Amino acid sequence: MSNQTSSLLSLGAARQSLTGQAYRKLEEMIATLELPPGAVLSEAQLIEALDIGRTPIREALQRLAVEGLVEILPRKGILVSDTNPQKQLLLLEVRRELDRLMARTGAVRASTDEREQFKAIADNMEATATARDGVAFMRHDVKFNALLAAACHNEYAKRAMRLINGLSRRFWFMHFQRSADLPLCARLHANMARAIGAGDPEGAAIAADALVDYVEIFTRATIDIAP
Repeated sequence: MSNQTSSLLSLGAARQSLTGQAYRKLEEMIATLELPPGAVLSEAQLIEALDIGRTPIREALQRLAVEGLVEILPRKGILVSDTNPQKQLLLLEVRRELDRLMARTGAVRASTDEREQFKAIADNMEATATARDGVAFMRHDVKFNALLAAACHNEYAKRAMRLINGLSRRFWFMHFQRSADLPLCARLHANMARAIGAGDPEGAAIAADALVDYVEIFTRATIDIAP
C-alpha cells in the first residue's frame, strides 16, 4: 500500500470517527430535548456548539434525517421533527416484531463477552432507575440497543431498528416524568438483557414482548393526559 493511499484511508477513518461523534452528540441532544421539537437549527450553529467541522456535522444530520429526527430544509436550516403519540403506536407495531426477533437470535448468537455485557447493563439500568436518573438510564438504553444489534448478528434487523431507537428514546424522555414507572421499565429491560445473557431465546422473546407491552401502555397514557 502506498503512503498516499494509507494517508487517504487514515483521513477517511478520522472523518468517520468525527461523524460518529457528531451523530451521537446530536442524537442525545434531540432525545433529551436540549434541541426540542420544532427547533430550527443551522449548520454554523451546530459546528460552533459541537466544535466539529462542517462535513461530519452534515453527514450526521443526513443520518438523523433518515431516522426521522430532523428534516433538512434547503436554504432554510434544519428542523427538529415533532412527536406524535399516534405515530409512536405505529412505530411500536414494528418494534415489537424486531425486539422479539433480535432478543431471540441474540440469546442464541451472542458471544461470551456480549453475554457478560448484557448482565452488566441490566445491573446498571436498575441502579440508575432507582436513582431516578433519566439521562443515565437513557444512556444505558443506548448501550443496550447497540449491544442487542451486535449480538443478533443480523444486519437487516440492525438497520431497521436504527430507524426506531432515536424516535423511541425521545418520546420516552419527553413523557417519562409524568407517566412512566422508571423502576418497572428498568426491570423489564433488565429481564430481557439477563435472558439474552443466559442464552434463553424463548425467555428473551417473552421478556421483549413484556417490555413492548409496557411501552405501549406508557404511550397510550400520554394520549390520555395530553392537554
